[in-house]
Amino acid sequence: MNVRYDDVTGPLRIAYDGGAERRDLSGKAPWKVAEREAFLSRLKDHGCTRLLEVGAGTGQDSAYFQENGLHVVAVDLSPAMVALCREKGIEAHVMDFLALEFTPGSFDAVYALNCLLHVPNSDLPAVMDTIRTVMRPGGLFFLGVYGGGSLNGEGTFEEDDHDPPRFFSFRSDEQLQEYARASFEIVDFHAVGLDERRFQSLTLRRSG
Repeated sequence: MNVRYDDVTGPLRIAYDGGAERRDLSGKAPWKVAEREAFLSRLKDHGCTRLLEVGAGTGQDSAYFQENGLHVVAVDLSPAMVALCREKGIEAHVMDFLALEFTPGSFDAVYALNCLLHVPNSDLPAVMDTIRTVMRPGGLFFLGVYGGGSLNGEGTFEEDDHDPPRFFSFRSDEQLQEYARASFEIVDFHAVGLDERRFQSLTLRRSG
């Protein structure tokens, strides 16, 4: 059966609504801090001032970018997560990746950390195009997901600590970059960590 994004958003919303408070109390791993700082540096170098975070969760990263001088808008499919973003003083909206209701070219940059791994491969090209549409030409897109190495394939996993278990799509380095190139130029790709915690970091640019 071909899994589609509409099939997974309902269970994802329930899972993340239920885990919102716990996630808000969790700390940030040093390597995630380093990835975030590196992207902020790129944004400043390119004069980017308006950022959209998709799959913003509880708004920890959005708050960081806002505290560092960017105008930030956050979106997440979980109403509980969006509420926690708003408590941090962030403009936040309940939206999913295929319903980004913004004027085309509204943002200089997009940040997506560990959220596009919930999009089935069948809908990832449409999601990438939707994100591209809300960016201005020359804008930068940070796409970070777990994947590659031993992490490959699609589905739910019994050991998932969320209820209901979440859908994941893990892609090889080559697959992920192929999807990215269909809509963006690749500025940087590198991997962090190994095996089940392996993280794929992509910085992309919208051309044209």
